[in-house]
Amino acid sequence: MKLGLLFLISIIAFSASAEISLVKVKGFDVEYEIKGSGKHVVFLEAGGSAGLSDWDPIFENLAKNAKVIRYSRIGNGGSEKIKKNYSSEEYAEEAYLLLRALKIDQPVVYVAHSYGAYIARIFSSTYPDKVSALMLIEPASEHDVDIMRKIDLALAEKEIAQVKLDDLANGMSNQYLDFWSKRPLPDYPLIPDIPVTVIASTKKFEKPSLLFFSDQARDMWGQWHSDWVNTFPQGKIVLTNKSYHYPQNDEPEMVVKEITELLSRVKH
Repeated sequence: MKLGLLFLISIIAFSASAEISLVKVKGFDVEYEIKGSGKHVVFLEAGGSAGLSDWDPIFENLAKNAKVIRYSRIGNGGSEKIKKNYSSEEYAEEAYLLLRALKIDQPVVYVAHSYGAYIARIFSSTYPDKVSALMLIEPASEHDVDIMRKIDLALAEKEIAQVKLDDLANGMSNQYLDFWSKRPLPDYPLIPDIPVTVIASTKKFEKPSLLFFSDQARDMWGQWHSDWVNTFPQGKIVLTNKSYHYPQNDEPEMVVKEITELLSRVKH
């Protein structure tokens, strides 16, 4: 009986992961999953050190109306492990190579979360003919630290220094250099005139751990992203006070609705 139960459990576990495959990118194994069909291809870029599982709450629903691709960057999730200080430029190149390896020729609707926004912005300016629309969910920005400095410069510098030390103590994450470099990332018109949606959270924290999470900073965060996306002729801002940094987890229906609306604005 126990043997049979274990066999059944193993079959269920295999079935749950059977759709996830591996493909070589620059000689490394990259895990990915493709599901659904339709006129559009939606390409999902996770944040930070996250993998493709970060899209679990919305992946199945998105695949009802489009071909949806999710993957884990090299070093993340179930992709091949590597210790390296990556730049968003390298990640963008590898996203391009992944799509080429998967024989995705048409432009994609690029949906990115958090740090993934760095990659999506660079990808969109480097390969403009490969992107038909862009959605950034709670996007990290090179101006994040400016918000803190405008509120309290001395305290901001102290907190930023501690965050750097904490990051180093954890082995220096792949995106460390990108987070704290001050070079500007591509904006409009370096990113082409395509439909762009930004979802940003202005939800207040009861006990902010950093200046960045203070009430004033939350309002500035929402305003900065509103100003940024409104420079695009086809830009749209969605501000939410119902979720923090992971709207796709806390408000999956809203995120799917906004992606579906974005698809309706794609011209080709």
